[in-house]
Amino acid sequence: MAYRVKVVREFSAAHFLESYRGKPEPIHGHNYRVEVILEGDLGDEGYVVDFLEINSFLKEILPEHRNLNEILGGKSTAEILAHWIYDRLKERFPQTVEVWVWETGRFAASYSER
Repeated sequence: MAYRVKVVREFSAAHFLESYRGKPEPIHGHNYRVEVILEGDLGDEGYVVDFLEINSFLKEILPEHRNLNEILGGKSTAEILAHWIYDRLKERFPQTVEVWVWETGRFAASYSER
């Protein structure tokens, strides 16, 4: 497979680490940036997957203005969030190969099955 595409979407959410350096972290928020990478052959239309379909699906599943601890079962790291997003995307878009979650402009984590 020679083609890769990327869709980027941002959302805001709150979280806290239940045990950060031995104690609970205060609840706080991030403006997350999610990058989704898909891979595949070109379809009859000349593209791997429709960008707008992925963007629309991300808008549906990303937990905008929510507490990630409630959604992710208590552990709300960028790594776990990347895995959570990946699993939902992979069900709908089997071409999904990697998901990056940026907490800030300097700190990010990714998940892929490779």
